[in-house]
Amino acid sequence: MGDFIRLRRVEYLLGTLLSLVVADGLISQFLIKSGIGQEGNPFLKVLVAEDNFLIVKMCGAILCVLILWNMAKRLPRLVFIVSVCLVGLYTAILFWNIAVFLAFGV
Repeated sequence: MGDFIRLRRVEYLLGTLLSLVVADGLISQFLIKSGIGQEGNPFLKVLVAEDNFLIVKMCGAILCVLILWNMAKRLPRLVFIVSVCLVGLYTAILFWNIAVFLAFGV
C-alpha cells in the first residue's frame, strides 16, 4: 500500500478516533452525573466532579490526534497501525458504555 493511500486512511481513522472519544466523553459524563457509572481513567477521575471533564477530555483527544497526524507524515505505516488499534479500543469502550447505559440507565 502506498504512503498516499495509507495517509488518506490514517486521516479517516483519526477522524473516527476523535468522534469516538467525543461520544465516549458525552456518554461517560451522562453516566457519571446520573450516578450509574464512574470514570475508569485515574487521570480523569479527579475532574469528574467538575464541569471541565468534557473539555479536558476533548482537548486531550484533539492534541493526540494532531500529534498522530504530524507523525503520520514521517511514519505513515506505524501511525496507521496505532490508529487502527486505538479505534478498536475506543469502539470497545464505547460499546461498554452503551451496554452500561442500556442495562442500568433505562
